[in-house]
Formats: sequence, C-alpha cells, structure tokens
Amino acid sequence: MKELLITSILGVAVLGFDILRLRKFVFPLIVISLLATIAFVVLDWGRNENPMANNMLLMDNFALGFIGAMSVITLFWFLLSKDYFGNDSKMVDLYALVLFALCGAMVLSSFSNLVMLFLGIEILSIPVYVLAASKRGDVLSNESGFKYFFMGAVASAILLFGIALVYGTVGSFDLATISSYTSSLSDTPMMLKAGIMMIIAGFAFKVSVAPFHLWAPDVYQGAPTMITALMATMVKGAAFAAMYRLFANGFASLLDDFGIVLAWLSALTLIMANVVAVIQTNVKRLLAYSSISHAGFMLAAVMTANNTSPAALIFYVVVYSIASLVSFSVLHHVSNIQDGRDDFDAFKGLAKRNPVMAGAMTLSLLSMAGIPPLSGFLAKYFIISNALGAGYIALVIVMILASVVAVYYYLKLIVAMFTPIENAGRIVTSDIVKISLIILSLAMVALFLGAGIFNGIFEM
Repeated sequence: MKELLITSILGVAVLGFDILRLRKFVFPLIVISLLATIAFVVLDWGRNENPMANNMLLMDNFALGFIGAMSVITLFWFLLSKDYFGNDSKMVDLYALVLFALCGAMVLSSFSNLVMLFLGIEILSIPVYVLAASKRGDVLSNESGFKYFFMGAVASAILLFGIALVYGTVGSFDLATISSYTSSLSDTPMMLKAGIMMIIAGFAFKVSVAPFHLWAPDVYQGAPTMITALMATMVKGAAFAAMYRLFANGFASLLDDFGIVLAWLSALTLIMANVVAVIQTNVKRLLAYSSISHAGFMLAAVMTANNTSPAALIFYVVVYSIASLVSFSVLHHVSNIQDGRDDFDAFKGLAKRNPVMAGAMTLSLLSMAGIPPLSGFLAKYFIISNALGAGYIALVIVMILASVVAVYYYLKLIVAMFTPIENAGRIVTSDIVKISLIILSLAMVALFLGAGIFNGIFEM
C-alpha cells in the first residue's frame, strides 16, 4: 500500500511544484520517489498485507513483483523521455498523467475485488487517452487519442457488463468468494459463462489480442513515440497482470473450460500479427504488430494460470518491456533526426551514426525474437514449456513457427541499421539516454544469466 500512496501523492505533488514554479525540482523528485517505491517493494516482500477493508486489495508477492517491475520500467521511461519533453510548457502535466497511470497499474496488480479491478482499469486508461493525443498540433496524435478513447470506452463497457453478470450469478465481487463458488459447481450457469466471455473480450480489447486488435496499429503509430513506448510496456504489462490475477484467484477452477478460448485467441494473435508484420515498411507500425504478437505469448501464460507459477508471466513482461522500451526510444531519436521519418531507410547507417543506439536496438530486437543468450529466449521458453505441460501442443507449434517468422522481420531492421550510407551525420543523445540504453542492454543479458534466481524468488 505504501507504494501506491507514494505514487499517488507524487502525482499531486508534481502538479503542486508546477504551480509554485519549482519545475526544475520535478524530475529529480520523480526519480527519487520511484526509487523509494522500488525500495519499499523489497522491504514489503513476503508480508501479504490486506491494506484496505473488505479485502479490496492484496499486497502479496505477485502484486509486489508487478509493482516493482512497472516502477522500474516507468523510471527508465522517464530517463529515456527527458529529451522528448524538453522545455514543453505542459511537461509537468504529462509527468503527472504518467504517474496517475502508474497508480492504476498498481491497483490492477493488487486487486482482490472486481470493483477495484474496474477502478484500476479506468485509473490507468484515462490518463493514457490524454497522453496519446498530447501532441496537439499533430492530426495523427489527435486521431490516435480519439480512437484509443473510443475503443477503450467500448472495452470498458463490455468488461463492466461481464462483471455485472458475474456478480448477478455469484452475489459477490470478492475474488475469494467467486473462487469458492465456482469450485463448488458441477455445471457452470449460462449467465456466469456469458459474464466470463465478456470479461475476456473486454481484456482482449485492452491488451490488443486478435481479433480485437484492430485499433492498436493506428493508435501506436499516431501517438507520440515515447507515449507509444509507455502503452506497449507499462500499460500492457499491468493489463496482463490483472487478467492473470483474475483467472488465477477467481476463475481458476473454470480454466479447463475457458483455457481453450484463450488458446484460440493466442494462436490467432500470433498468426495474424507475425504475418502482417512481415509486410510492414514503417518501423513504428512493425513494432506495433510485434507488440500484438507478444500479447499472444503473454495470453498463453494466463491460459495456464490454474496450474503454473506467475513467474513466467512476470519474467516475460519484464524482458519484453525492457526490449520494447529500448526499441521505441531508439525509434524516437532516429525519427527526430530524420524529420519524422520512421521507415526502414531512416535506420540505415545507424551503426556508424550512433553505435550505442544501434547496439541497444540490435540487442532488443534479438531479445524479442528469442535469440540466446538474451533473456527473450528464456522468456519464450518458459511460456512454451508451461503451455506444453498443460497439453496445448498445437498452440506450442504455432508459437515456435511465429517466433521463426519474427526473426525475419527483426533481422530486416538490423540489416538496415548496419547498411552503410554516405554523408551520414552523427546522432547525438544526452548522457542520461546513453547510460540508460547501456544499462537496459546489459539487463537483457543479465536476466538470461539470472533467470533461475528471478523465477526462484517468485516461486518461494
């Protein structure tokens, strides 16, 4: 609970600092506060606290793990985005929106009541709608914000209808009560089935799983690149944390019935995203379809939530978020120097123009492709292993084939970066961006070497 309080107070304090004309202290305050949040995650580990009445939230290791991961990702997002905001007069407002979105992510990681689930989704989503349209003079950004708002509202309505049907059947919003009720059933009531299906559909919109993904490429391409990075990492990770928690703690006994639905959605997502990604010529749009593809892998972790540890999902979210954050950050800087271009040709000669960015981008793409000795390989291995153990052999085959296809379009971008061009000027970045990229690149290797320790911590 201390982590949530720190972040929510920080969001308000940042706005107060702006009113008091203390803007130069805002960024250091954010960095220090996020570091304090991460420290409290470590100190609270293993306590399993119920900080609110009626078990509305549960700060167990699952919640703390995701809160810690989202806080680290948000911290590096701020470090990599410092150049993006610059001296924008609305900088502090945007900072506050990101922090409030992080509050929503924390609620989604720790809810134990369906009311808190819905509140968490809205607290997370509403700031991101504004952030997507934050580049006010850009028509594409405005369109992105509108599309995201409209589709998000539809998804929230479907999700809320599903929650209402579950409540109408069970008579409670509490996950423990729902779990007790569903585990005692010999035959699942039709209204409960309809409610769970609507909840799945609502989440599928939120995490851009096929066939509910059609908004994602346009929104990701239109939004400012660093905002897209936030949506693809912290926002998506929080949504999957909520989905996993709901099915592991509330509907675990019904996953044998609904697991096949999730398996079909996962397979369809992997096939569609990777096939369409192959023909993309715009790097930002390619990374959008890449994000959709990874959603297919993370959905497979939810599918096995009733008999596997959450360590595989947490590890995948951390590894994918690091690689995705690096990729979008490099794309942002390359696009800026190329007057907004974000096609493959814009990346030509990057290895000479900025070796640090080219190296970090290469490692992130290879990690997302699942190439050892990078952590993305083990992230996919853990998910595939769990799916295989649960008997989803056909889905495992689809996962492996999708990973092979992904290697092709990631390598296309890597080849472009190492293709020499004449008269290529250097791309200069700040020291804070350069150091952050190096740290995240090293983390991709370190997590490969320390994956056993990482999983062991969450399986304790």
